[in-house]
Amino acid sequence: MDPQVLDAVARWPNVPAVYGWLSLDGRGRFRLHPQGDAGAHTAGESISNTQILGFMARNYAHDDAGRWYFQNGPQRVYVRVDGAPLILRGADEGHALVAHTGAAIARIDAWWLDDAGALYATTDIGPGMIEDRDLPAVFDALTLPDGSPALERIAALPPGQQLDIAAFGSTATLTAVARRDIPQAMGFVAMPAGDPA
Repeated sequence: MDPQVLDAVARWPNVPAVYGWLSLDGRGRFRLHPQGDAGAHTAGESISNTQILGFMARNYAHDDAGRWYFQNGPQRVYVRVDGAPLILRGADEGHALVAHTGAAIARIDAWWLDDAGALYATTDIGPGMIEDRDLPAVFDALTLPDGSPALERIAALPPGQQLDIAAFGSTATLTAVARRDIPQAMGFVAMPAGDPA
């Protein structure tokens, strides 16, 4: 996080958090909900200012309950997550993945495939979903441990079954799950609301 944000948190530690004002869509776009209605699954308004988006990316984090937020000075603004807390894309250079925040992915600990065909990865920086535009290239990069293409085996994987996958410098297990089970399986809260305690 930015030093000035950490200073603000230290100076004003008891600023109440807010909910319902921000969401992250499946393409990694933060969206503002000026009516505080993110909980109603409204689309919200696109945020396009690159300086603001950069500030948000640098100050995006999660709490111990798996709720993701943007630390706006001393105030936490909790984020409705429409896909996963991180949206993963192919890096411009090399054979790697990056998050929508610009952070590089160094390690993949697990893969998840939902019943709608979306692909997710538990990474060294948190739970992510592969952006739909990058999905074909990522599927092509997935191999079985022996180096053979994995796509055919993945496509035939029944719910609840697992398959070892090698890609992006890591070997990890891929599990087929229902979309509704993704947040629990990956350890994040899709719709943060109040204190979980």
